[in-house]
Amino acid sequence: MADAAVKDATATPITASQVPEFTKAQDIGAYRDMLTIRRFEEKAGQMYGMGLIGGFCHLYIGQEAVVVGMQMALKPGDQVITGYRDHGHMLACGMDPKGVMAELTGRSHGYSRGKGGSMHMFSVEKGFYGGHGIVAAQVPLGTGLAFANRYRGNDNVSITYFGDGAANQGQVYESFNMAELWKLPVIYVIENNRYAMGTASTRSSAETNLSRRGLSFKIPGEQVDGMDVRAVKAAGDKAVAWCRAGKGPYILEMLTYRYRGHSMSDPAKYRTREEVDEIRQHHDPIDMARHRIIEKKWASEDEVKKIDTEVRDRINAATEFATNDPEPDLSELFTDVYR
Repeated sequence: MADAAVKDATATPITASQVPEFTKAQDIGAYRDMLTIRRFEEKAGQMYGMGLIGGFCHLYIGQEAVVVGMQMALKPGDQVITGYRDHGHMLACGMDPKGVMAELTGRSHGYSRGKGGSMHMFSVEKGFYGGHGIVAAQVPLGTGLAFANRYRGNDNVSITYFGDGAANQGQVYESFNMAELWKLPVIYVIENNRYAMGTASTRSSAETNLSRRGLSFKIPGEQVDGMDVRAVKAAGDKAVAWCRAGKGPYILEMLTYRYRGHSMSDPAKYRTREEVDEIRQHHDPIDMARHRIIEKKWASEDEVKKIDTEVRDRINAATEFATNDPEPDLSELFTDVYR
């Protein structure tokens, strides 16, 4: 019976021609949300270069369709947890760009009161349970969130993000085994941006179709065009329905691409400029959404430009707030510490 369920769930994935069309509101809303993440990350990169952001900073530029599409498939009460490339996830969950940027600059009104930085902020109110700096550490935690949902008897789903590099970590498979044994409502979203920290997945993974990584645990999975927000939402809807029906975990491998290096200190010399340009010119998730909106006459060129202006103004306001907000009081050194 379980084998039949897996076979059914791993049927031919949705192709580009089968992707359900968005409504006008969905396409414009997704465009605005993806653009907000893009402009935020561009600004964060600038501020890092100016020395206003310290520590590590991993940008999400290029991968915006993944988190925006998945968020469109969720409802209030669902939870999101991810790794260190997390700013996009926070913004998609509805966290205030001012609070996120203030945390990046180490200010008192940041989401972790200036003490967490890029990889360590969260908002239970928005259902975001953190970015995590240790590779794959969030996977058992996300599985634990799903266990709590099952224990409480609600129909909430835990969306647990990790990358192609983290997919080779042992704790991922311990989590898979537990999740399937107990039929936990968790969607494992593998953001495959091809390079992990700097090594191509073809050189580091014996099985490069990461959606198949759960088959030995009888967990269904499929590959998704992670550069098309419509395909992401369609796959997210399918996986969420599977989990809410009590059928256990689901794996979605999002085939995506990051335009910048692994972190701000990475020159990304392990790939060619031609490869990056090809993705930017022909597969950029934001450009594709913009073209659809204009072609369908849902908005004119001027109206689309106005959206960009509004988004830029919002991000600039967040930047202004984050550079003028006071630093945490020294007393904060002694709060939130286990003794």
